Amino acid sequence: MTSEQARHGDVVASTEAVEASMTPQRVPVNVHETKEALVIVAPLPAVTAKDVTVELRPGSVRLWAHVRSAGPRDYLVHEWHYGGYEREVDLPAGFGGGVEATLTNGQLVIRVLRGEPQNLTIQPNQS
Repeated sequence: MTSEQARHGDVVASTEAVEASMTPQRVPVNVHETKEALVIVAPLPAVTAKDVTVELRPGSVRLWAHVRSAGPRDYLVHEWHYGGYEREVDLPAGFGGGVEATLTNGQLVIRVLRGEPQNLTIQPNQS
């Protein structure tokens, strides 16, 4: 095993340990209504679209992202992680007919479409 492979193995092990031991960070959101959808905007720094899951259920939408990377470090101050994000938002009546999501520059935008509630799980598009 090369030293690079060993370092990668250390980062993977550290990331798994951090994710197993942490409580996901509650993500703040802004929510507004358009003619076609309820729009939810949430900051998700340092994750990619493949790290994020959006789950639509009748009456709510839930988003979460796994820890991106948690290499072993000796922090002097350690107040947040890269990932381990989670949030559930209750939906008003009339929304849930579909869901779309994009992740751009650390900002997740979810559009929950009007219509009969559905069960859907998606990953956002990255733009």
